[in-house]
Amino acid sequence: MTPLKLRPAMKDYIWGGTRLSKDFDLPAEGDRQAEAWVLSCHPDGENIIENGIFKGRTLSDVLQHEGKTYLGTHCDAFEDFPVLFKLIDAKDNLSVQVHPDDAYARANENQYGKTEAWYILDCDEGAEILFGFAKDVTKEEFSAAIRENTLMPLVNHVKVKKGELYFIPAGTLHAICKGILLAEIQQNSNVTYRIYDYGRTPGGKPRPLHIEKALDVTNRSAIVPDGTPSGMPQNKEGYTETLLTTCERFTLRRLDVTEQAVLNVGSESFLSLVAIDGNGVLMHGDNVLTLYKGESIFLPANLGEVQLLGSVSVLAATV
Repeated sequence: MTPLKLRPAMKDYIWGGTRLSKDFDLPAEGDRQAEAWVLSCHPDGENIIENGIFKGRTLSDVLQHEGKTYLGTHCDAFEDFPVLFKLIDAKDNLSVQVHPDDAYARANENQYGKTEAWYILDCDEGAEILFGFAKDVTKEEFSAAIRENTLMPLVNHVKVKKGELYFIPAGTLHAICKGILLAEIQQNSNVTYRIYDYGRTPGGKPRPLHIEKALDVTNRSAIVPDGTPSGMPQNKEGYTETLLTTCERFTLRRLDVTEQAVLNVGSESFLSLVAIDGNGVLMHGDNVLTLYKGESIFLPANLGEVQLLGSVSVLAATV
């Protein structure tokens, strides 16, 4: 059992930019890179292992053959690998959209629903997200606003700042707007119901909308968005740890290492590390892996003690 360095699955969507290749040195496939799936067992974009005896195999293949000891006891509650971790560069606005909860997604899409969280890595001055409704609306008002193109005044327009964390439960209308670079931790799902797409016509035709399903699943109650991380920075020996968000599906922390961080990967969950600044070295016994900005390492449950050395900031995800 060893740490596994993962090759990201790169995604090119019409709203993507170039920061994933320029800032993180991630693979440039075409002129733009919208998303890097840095922890993924989803069939729409799987990670390839880049080191050790499993080199060249997909992460999902290794997990299937090595058994649940690699995932940890907290994953026993899930039928499939539970999370998907992304880096997202929004040069342009993403569509206004919503994701279903587990019950609706299982019944209609044969996938998990999608609760997610966004950690703002960087943003242009004045950049915003759309996050839920500013007031309670009825289903009829929501439907009419979509038909009549009057949706924007009904939703929260939230100015964002670097370092903020937004937790977005399934059923929450939302959109990442232009000028934002963020990390997203989410349930392992690729189900999106598009509500509004700014009239764009890539390839000469509009992208499909999913109005009826969106009307079924969207929470229409007023929401007051809050970008405050769940915890305050805690000084540890050689590093600082900040709890960003936690729920029954995932936990996300930020580790800012100045010298070293000694981490213990126990039986409850795997640990996913994604470097967002600086560089370091991960040591586990005789195994030594470099960890540069943008790189992702999967640490199986029951791995035991690892050391992260250097000057590096990482996002650490567990279940």
